[in-house]
Amino acid sequence: MKLLTVPAGRGVLWVRSGFRVFFSKPLAFSALFAAFLFGALILLLVPFVGALLMLATLPLVSQGFMLATKGALAGHSPMASVFLEPLRGRRTQAIVMLKIGLIYAAASLLIMWLSDWVDGGTFNALQEAMTSNTADAERLDELLADPRLSTGMLLRLTLASCLALPFWHAPALVHWQSQGPAQALFSSTIACWRNKGAFTVYALTWSVLVVLFGVLINSVFILLGAPKLVPMAAMAGGLMFSTVFYVSLYFTFSDCFESQAQAETDAGMPPTA
Repeated sequence: MKLLTVPAGRGVLWVRSGFRVFFSKPLAFSALFAAFLFGALILLLVPFVGALLMLATLPLVSQGFMLATKGALAGHSPMASVFLEPLRGRRTQAIVMLKIGLIYAAASLLIMWLSDWVDGGTFNALQEAMTSNTADAERLDELLADPRLSTGMLLRLTLASCLALPFWHAPALVHWQSQGPAQALFSSTIACWRNKGAFTVYALTWSVLVVLFGVLINSVFILLGAPKLVPMAAMAGGLMFSTVFYVSLYFTFSDCFESQAQAETDAGMPPTA
């Protein structure tokens, strides 16, 4: 396995490639994302450990979408079975993949607990107030003005970004390179750091697309005199962007790592067995 460094502009190409592959099989990928959402909902209904189980499956989901993207590039239609494929290999490899999921879930719950402790529960209170049928504008203003809310949000964003680095490539390194948990998490962190310019552009590209989409649908539906349709359009756009994001993950991995066999082929040497 050879670690590659790509130019910052590669981040835009990752997003473009995600859209290109998604629109080559939009219904199949949309169904795949819907299957993921349905499975996550079922897991969340499990008492006591539902949230833990849902979080533990996220590395499997990202690897499943990488497999689906790779298959789509070869002309195959993605199926929901890609989510289980990482567990169908060698028993030791499946155990490592499960360990990666449990580590991710535990770290995520720790971040949630720490952030809730810092903001004093204001973020959860704000969520409840916004989804309540009897939303109190005065209560919402009070929660939004609480300085602990912004501190907790900043902490959540910072810790979540740090957590993403070791787990970004880890499932793929376990599945395709048979790395152990520690090696996969370390390799993923190094790869993300060495390509931080490309990942920064990647994140900024997504941010710009989401903002532009929001402005566009607001402008269009207000001009059409149908502002009530904005939330529906926003939800549909959010689902599409989320699906394309998962589709694009494969390109972030393939550009950051190169197998020894591929390196030897590119150099004009026969690959080793």
